[in-house]
Amino acid sequence: MIALASINKWHIHQLDVNNAFLHGDLQEDVYMLVPQGITTYKPNQVCKLLKSLYGLKQASMKWYEKLTSLLLQHYYSQSNIDHSLFIKHTSTSLIVLLVYVDDVIVAGDSLEEFQSIKNILHSSFQIKDFSQLKYFLGLEVAHSSQWIFLWQRKYCLDLLTDIGYLASKPVSTPSDPSFKLHSDNSAPYTDVPSYRRLIGRLIYLTNIRPDITFATQQLSQFLTSPTEKHYLAETRILRYLKKRPGQGLFFPRQSPLFLFGFSNADWVGCLDSRRSIFGQCFFLGNSLISWRTKK
Repeated sequence: MIALASINKWHIHQLDVNNAFLHGDLQEDVYMLVPQGITTYKPNQVCKLLKSLYGLKQASMKWYEKLTSLLLQHYYSQSNIDHSLFIKHTSTSLIVLLVYVDDVIVAGDSLEEFQSIKNILHSSFQIKDFSQLKYFLGLEVAHSSQWIFLWQRKYCLDLLTDIGYLASKPVSTPSDPSFKLHSDNSAPYTDVPSYRRLIGRLIYLTNIRPDITFATQQLSQFLTSPTEKHYLAETRILRYLKKRPGQGLFFPRQSPLFLFGFSNADWVGCLDSRRSIFGQCFFLGNSLISWRTKK
């Protein structure tokens, strides 16, 4: 969506819904104990909920149902590919909504339609309007007349600080090309939970860092029994991030609007399973929009 917004010179705004999970309507019977501080009730009495509350298993589903129903009433169509994507296309405008729980990104070419959907959401749920998209789920967004830039510098620096690698010696590559990771016989790494947590944080960083995707994919294969060599390879990614904490995705506004991709694979590259490893990436014009590596 950001690639399309950059090429078509769309506006991109961000909204936040206040107390989103309190808006869902319950069709089934749900009861809860009387909250502390309320004294005007008889013994063995409980409260019957008419609205959802934070903590209910169905709270997120009920909120999503309420929001979807509202958008469909105002002529937004829901994508069959990504159910969190809503589109309103008229003869004069195109508006796109992306929803993540209570955070909403609005993109399109009509500020009048922006204000219209903001008014609708505010009258129904109460929202915070952050205007232009700048920071979303750990992703930082910069805008200019020539490009949109997406990166996770703050997230990356916080990661290096938490692990204690902010002052480490940087390296120029995320992995050692002369060494293939496999289930070796080196000493096992003792702190397995910290290894797993770090892999999880690196996986989130691959949202906009294709340069560490392959190395992270390789290390994620050894979550059950990592060794010291695997941990050293993991710290090499951190040292690489130290050298380039602000690297991200560049979306130029002057770009053709066509889709193309690249794919490649080795031959039985995995030393443990003797399976091949492939990688692929896709571009929309000059903007990289999708990539993966898989065994």
